Amino acid sequence: MKNDSLLRTFGLSLVFSFLLPFAAAAGDQAEAGGAKAQDIFNRKTSWVEKQLKKMSLSDKIGQMLVAHCPARFQSEEDKYYQYLSALVSEGKVGGIMFMKGNTYDAAVLANRFQLLAPRPLLVSADMEKGLAMRIDGATEFPPSMAVSATGNSRLAYDMGAVIAREAKALGIHQSYGPSVDLNSNPQNPIINTRSYGDRIPLTVEMSESFIDGFQSNGMIATAKHFPGHGDVTVDSHIDLPVLRADSERLENIELKPFSEAIDHGVMSVMIGHLAVPGITGNLVPATLSWSIVTKLLRKKLGFEGLIVTDALNMKALYRNYTLADISVLAVEAGNDLLLFSPDPALTHRAILDAVGTGRLSEKQIDKSVRRILLAKQWLGLDRERLVNLNAIPGKINLESHKTLAQTIANSSITVIQDRNNALPIRKDRIRNILHIILEDKKHSLSGETFSEKLKRTFDAKTIRISEMSNSIDYRNAEDSAARASAIIVSSYVEVLSGNKTLSLSDRQQELIHRLSRSVPASKPLVMISFGTPYLANQFRDVPAFVCTYSSSELSEDAAIKLLDGSLKASGKLPVSLTLNIQ
Repeated sequence: MKNDSLLRTFGLSLVFSFLLPFAAAAGDQAEAGGAKAQDIFNRKTSWVEKQLKKMSLSDKIGQMLVAHCPARFQSEEDKYYQYLSALVSEGKVGGIMFMKGNTYDAAVLANRFQLLAPRPLLVSADMEKGLAMRIDGATEFPPSMAVSATGNSRLAYDMGAVIAREAKALGIHQSYGPSVDLNSNPQNPIINTRSYGDRIPLTVEMSESFIDGFQSNGMIATAKHFPGHGDVTVDSHIDLPVLRADSERLENIELKPFSEAIDHGVMSVMIGHLAVPGITGNLVPATLSWSIVTKLLRKKLGFEGLIVTDALNMKALYRNYTLADISVLAVEAGNDLLLFSPDPALTHRAILDAVGTGRLSEKQIDKSVRRILLAKQWLGLDRERLVNLNAIPGKINLESHKTLAQTIANSSITVIQDRNNALPIRKDRIRNILHIILEDKKHSLSGETFSEKLKRTFDAKTIRISEMSNSIDYRNAEDSAARASAIIVSSYVEVLSGNKTLSLSDRQQELIHRLSRSVPASKPLVMISFGTPYLANQFRDVPAFVCTYSSSELSEDAAIKLLDGSLKASGKLPVSLTLNIQ
């Protein structure tokens, strides 16, 4: 057995380079159509049952574990690559989740690990804003809130379809998206623009369209973060959020997009790391709660597809639990897939020991593994698990894909208010334009590209105000504003893991308030939020306020077109603000 294992691990590398160019794309032979979880997971197939019979308990547990993997070149001497290769070849993980990397490296690694694995691997990534979130060289899209702002669900469908086709070309099978959380709390630091907004009908319409586009291309979409991560003020990457809602409110608000997605056929649901005492009566994270995962999601809502945890490396879980505790409790709660354990070998061992003591039953594990194998068979991995590297250039970042992304950015740009009719900026009449960048980070290149575009279009001068700025910088900004004939303020407050708030500093806010008071109505003062629309709540006194929902170059291009008059804003706010104008 040892020699066989060594041959699998190292001998296959000798034929690896010959196999890669000729491998068929995984799932190309599968008739995916508009598949729904209800159709996929109620079947009993000979391939799945045959696999189950051949698998040891260790193999079955391995199927439930999804390990993280940087999607970049890794030599055979890389320590983590060796560790992950051993886990894969021994069947102790059944899937990998790609982190940051690039196109060819991702595809090569997917094929390499598929060759090592005794059974097909389920390969996944977080692709809310497109494959480019994880893979350089792929198409980048604006976030979900921008898609909602377009009011066009066909764009959501097309976006899902493009992301699916690009990911599939690299051997990826599952996306951890869309987020169907209702962002009902403006202070939410981690969901915000990742959501489709705070309105149930709009969120349902957009998320279902995205799911249809994604799953009709033979890929698995994942609705997250169950039972709803929108009405919290804490980022679960750094601490445990608490959703303070009773069961009636949850049923009527937070759960609605999930129940609709389930009825619509979404194939996977991700559980969020948040406490919901209105359901559990305590502060146990939802990921570890049988009442939420099994009683509510599996039984009450009737979900029959794959249930996946959010990443098990997040700090929200570790206030009261060790990794071994978390691993066992996650399975006990009813999760099928355990994502991104910081130590997959420890997680595997903890679950194996729990079955040995009788705390966990092999029967429950069999149910999860059957679902996982059914998903893999639907993906076509029972027939072909490798991807064709030669096909990648014809499937990634195509002009039609980039055009779609730019269309979404253009159609989403929203003029929240323009009291003095400052838009568009008439460059034939206004010569001296000042651009002030406001950012919420100490060191950043935010706004550099936008500044260059403003320079080319309007010959604008730029001043940057960040957390590092001093009194001289602020005085210079005000003096320059007094001399300018128009002022454009660009704010870069973005959703990033680890954020405690989504806001500009008090000093930055006061600068804008002073400008709003001192600038005459005849002088255009336009503020553009390249991120959260909720900044408008802090700047009701700014005469013109625009939101793009994104800091991508796509959105910066759209903003330039709005300013010079070549684009008319058509976006509508998908969230409620405390402004008189909505």
